[in-house]
Amino acid sequence: MDYLFLLLDRQFVIMLLVGIAAFATVATLIMPLFAGDRFGSRMKYVAGERERLREERMAALADQQRDARLRRDPRTFMKRVVDRLNLRKALETEETHARLKMAGLRGQAPVVAFLFFRGTLPIVTFGVAAFYLYVASPFELSGLMKFCIAVGAAYIGFYLPNIFITNLIQKRQKSIRQAFPDALDLLLICVQSGMSIESAMNKVSHEIGTQSLELAEEFALTTAELSYLPQRRQAYENLGKRTGVPAVKAVGTSLLQAERYGTGLGQALRVMAQESRAGRMNDAEKKAAALPPKLTVPMILFFLPVLFVVLLGPAAIKVFETL
Repeated sequence: MDYLFLLLDRQFVIMLLVGIAAFATVATLIMPLFAGDRFGSRMKYVAGERERLREERMAALADQQRDARLRRDPRTFMKRVVDRLNLRKALETEETHARLKMAGLRGQAPVVAFLFFRGTLPIVTFGVAAFYLYVASPFELSGLMKFCIAVGAAYIGFYLPNIFITNLIQKRQKSIRQAFPDALDLLLICVQSGMSIESAMNKVSHEIGTQSLELAEEFALTTAELSYLPQRRQAYENLGKRTGVPAVKAVGTSLLQAERYGTGLGQALRVMAQESRAGRMNDAEKKAAALPPKLTVPMILFFLPVLFVVLLGPAAIKVFETL
């Protein structure tokens, strides 16, 4: 009963509420001191994770480049010939570096090898053609004709490295185009699950490697560049320049616009994945539509003669037996 009278006492209730309010005020002021700087510790943690991710990507990239022989030291003989003939000043351009990167050849070794072969192959092909025409050729040709053929062989030798690099670029772009829609789907799933674009590309580069090693390498490079380049725009632009595929360039532009204007990455990636998949289907339809004209000449040369032999052979045999 005494406790009931105390609860009904107005002065006691007021004192109790004042005590609770004072305790809550003191606790509110003191608790942040015990909690510490959570924001600072979280920022340190994020910085540490970013540095760790960068180190892992750089280490994985170094292993891939070492396995693919992308960063070999230039051979002394090739480098000496290039420097002696001053081929860098005569043949090295920004377009040369861009084409070598599109072919997956990075570092100074591929540049030196490309300049070496482009400078020496014309001499080699001219010498081989001249030796064959003037010494070992069974054909009777005039001296001027032989010289013109040797010059044509030297001209072909000058462009052989470019043809080789063009074939490498086409094979690399074909592999990237075939695997890019699936990579965009994986990237969309990772982004929608809450992962950052660096973590998403890191994950996709590991998953897509079994389907396209070239695309996995490009995503790994982009992840590393996003970690250490001062401007993220440069990393997206480098991705488009290294691949040379319009779909990849469009995705880089969409990612850049999404980060700049704050739009959703998921919607942009979904649209680009659909467009990329539609483009791959259009390419397949174009190849299917171009197949009948390509088969016309082989059918005329190889199929029709055999068909005529099968159809007319028995009749011809009977005619010969009758006669």
